[in-house]
Amino acid sequence: MEALALQGGFSDASVEAALAFRAVMRAMARPGTVEHVAGAVPPAPLSAAAGVVMLTLCDPGTPVHLAGEADCAAVRDWITFHTGAPLVGRERAAFAVGTWPDLLPLEGYPMGLAEYPDRSATLIVELNVLEARGARLTGPGIAREVALSLPETVAFQANAARYPLGLDFVLTCGDRLAALPRTTRVEAN
Repeated sequence: MEALALQGGFSDASVEAALAFRAVMRAMARPGTVEHVAGAVPPAPLSAAAGVVMLTLCDPGTPVHLAGEADCAAVRDWITFHTGAPLVGRERAAFAVGTWPDLLPLEGYPMGLAEYPDRSATLIVELNVLEARGARLTGPGIAREVALSLPETVAFQANAARYPLGLDFVLTCGDRLAALPRTTRVEAN
């Protein structure tokens, strides 16, 4: 294990994890709302926001899939050291992290079961841009509609049509994140 894997975690874990957890939960409760987070400095290619989400929501009982360039020794060692999360293939993942093209096809991830829809994956999608413009979002937690820059709309529409099954998404860019739960309806702008 590289010495760099030992760095970049929360310096004040109890406070920073609580703040990060609150930001992620606000983002999930208010889809399309962009939240700023801090406290993690993960190895490249992960963004600070993706690192914060991983440190906050992953533990030894949380199978994680690393897609594309995120599946590198530095990231594997960092996640293992800081969270203890087992690294698995997409078909067993509770969380997956990577860029949109690297995470595709979405059908390979757990979508939940009729009896247990919560047994689905959450995908942490690394984006180059995360802004309140673009696709229109409506649904629970959104007063009327909000806009959010998404990598595409068709896959998110198909995902929402699977409800109560489907995937949840946390979109990350730099120190910002936004959530797109499976209950959110997406329309192209």
